[in-house]
Amino acid sequence: MKAIFKTVALALLTMAVFAVPSFAGDTIKIGIGGVISGDLAPYGISSVRGAEIAVEDINAKGGILGKQVELLIGDDVCKAEIAVNMAIKLVSDGAQMIVGHVCSSCTIAANKIYKDAGLIVVSPASTNDDLTLKGEHPNFFRTISYDGAQADLMTSFAKNTLKAKKVALLHDKGDYGKGQMDLARKYFEKLGGVEIVLFEGVTTGAVDFSAIVQKVKRSKADLTMWGGYHSDASKILSLLKKKRVKTTFFGGDGIYGSEFVALAGKYGEGVYATGPNDTSNNPLFKATTAKHQKKYNEDPGTFFMSAYAAVQSLAAAAEKAGSLDFDKMKAALISNKVETPLGKIGFDKRGDVIGAGFSVYQVSDGKYVQVN
Repeated sequence: MKAIFKTVALALLTMAVFAVPSFAGDTIKIGIGGVISGDLAPYGISSVRGAEIAVEDINAKGGILGKQVELLIGDDVCKAEIAVNMAIKLVSDGAQMIVGHVCSSCTIAANKIYKDAGLIVVSPASTNDDLTLKGEHPNFFRTISYDGAQADLMTSFAKNTLKAKKVALLHDKGDYGKGQMDLARKYFEKLGGVEIVLFEGVTTGAVDFSAIVQKVKRSKADLTMWGGYHSDASKILSLLKKKRVKTTFFGGDGIYGSEFVALAGKYGEGVYATGPNDTSNNPLFKATTAKHQKKYNEDPGTFFMSAYAAVQSLAAAAEKAGSLDFDKMKAALISNKVETPLGKIGFDKRGDVIGAGFSVYQVSDGKYVQVN
């Protein structure tokens, strides 16, 4: 934490030296920050691609306020201290609004910089409750629902549909993963009738998860919930299966997507996860999917649509505000309703999305299928 505070101090000095470019520039610059290298890169890459295609579409229609849009891309590697440095660079390079980050811990750390610079941030992926519920991030919005809503769905599905009696809650100790399982424990306690037999964090990226698998086995949990991302989850799940531990595996949106299915292989069959509502019948969803397939020769990743919607929302707010003024942009984001691949969405006064939520999915024949 001391390193982060030192970096924040450096950020303040940097912003004193580099003035954020005004609207008088030749282009409007949107910064996008996320994890585009390392184990979690598929999440950040899907977000960047969503922003890229949204910018292409906006520029084809004349840009924002008559100016073409330029995308500035940064990689935070899902590490808070790197996210702060990356945010400093985006600000000094002239970013006038921000899409990102993916990892909640990075968003929380980097937003100290964006907030001081007076920049609106719209994240397609950061779900930690504190970002909107504590009131400490007045410049922050998101096109994905928050963890409290996800925990409510996960726990009610676990009790009422899966008929879970004993639950092990595992997490990666991060703001996102631990925060998610803290909420799950809270919601289970509120529901009643479910015993939490294990609550424990693991070291992300560990080579051997044998110890935690043995603890799950000894706990006799009929359901194991995971708060974290797909890389660790696939290792834990595979070992649970190899050790023949009889427990159903259920994760949050951090394991929802083809990346987890590919890593888990045959062990992924039957796994549950929560993820953004299925809007694949939406005409805009179909159109943007086709553009992604044509450009990248594959289907969009997990946060492609929510990043596309984030750029749309920022562009629509700027048009309604008639400028990039912070207060006018914020008011426009709250009052606007925008047609996106996620459906028609808006934002409440806290910055949480209206019109988009979570569903429960299960892996069947190598693909996630919506079951709730």
